[in-house]
Amino acid sequence: MNKIANRQVICETLMERAKTDKDIVVLCSDSRGSASLTPFAQGYPEQFVEAGIAEQDLVGMSAGLAKCGKKVFCASPASFLSTRSYEQIKVDCAYSRTNVKLIGISGGISYGALGMSHHSAQDIAAISAIPNIRVYLPSDRHQTKCLMEALLEDEEPAYIRVGRNAVEDVYEEGNVNFQMNKAGVIGENPEECEILLVACGEMVKPCVDAAKTLNEKGIKIIVLDMYCVKPLDKEAIIKYAAKAKAVVTVEEHSPFGGLGSMVSQVVAAECPKRVINMALPDAPVITGTSREVFDYYGLNAEGIEKTVEEVLRK
Repeated sequence: MNKIANRQVICETLMERAKTDKDIVVLCSDSRGSASLTPFAQGYPEQFVEAGIAEQDLVGMSAGLAKCGKKVFCASPASFLSTRSYEQIKVDCAYSRTNVKLIGISGGISYGALGMSHHSAQDIAAISAIPNIRVYLPSDRHQTKCLMEALLEDEEPAYIRVGRNAVEDVYEEGNVNFQMNKAGVIGENPEECEILLVACGEMVKPCVDAAKTLNEKGIKIIVLDMYCVKPLDKEAIIKYAAKAKAVVTVEEHSPFGGLGSMVSQVVAAECPKRVINMALPDAPVITGTSREVFDYYGLNAEGIEKTVEEVLRK
């Protein structure tokens, strides 16, 4: 099983590019260890800034460095980055269109036992509501590398949310079929689709696992890896939702304003049919590891299989 977390891939990708690009600057809010960025800080100390536990300053400093021509990547726990520095993200990064890539580490319920104060179940909705900023949730280490390489080539602000732990591979190395701002299509036969599963981040793998079991039962499933939550790949949603009997969305987020809400808007407007949103509850989640939390709320392969089968019975 893969033991490399997406945050580690981010560090490795930045370190490789920093060898030849001295404009790359990385900032942290006393979180270099949590972000797996300690090797970058040690290897490129002149291209690393420690802001301390001051998320608003972190984002303001990042925007200032970007205005000076730097390619800035700033990392902080998603729970704090998306709330404490919300105004700075809105004004200094998005409104000013500065080249700042905001990396929300330990996103969703990654911090597990630390509870609601450290969970980020609202960040997709909050950041997506800001104009001029993109929102990405890569599903595995291979897609994370492709995404980071693409983001190193553009100059627009973005928010990237990754979890704390390593996740099982969705793709094979060198065979990601990555396209910027286009959902990955996973299925045995894309032309046949009874149920469309749309997921992002760590929820893609359980969807793929559920799809495999359901396909073996004769239920034709297509999975859309919607790593690009904003801009949402509406074209892919319409194409496959139009073929399906129903759509099921799966996300590590509040049921309000996230991927499920966005997909529902598109389906309702373009190809009306039933949409079921699997998400975290509108309540503080239970205490436990990520796996325990996902299992408790049915955000796993078994829970997704059960939901799909219930949908088809109605």
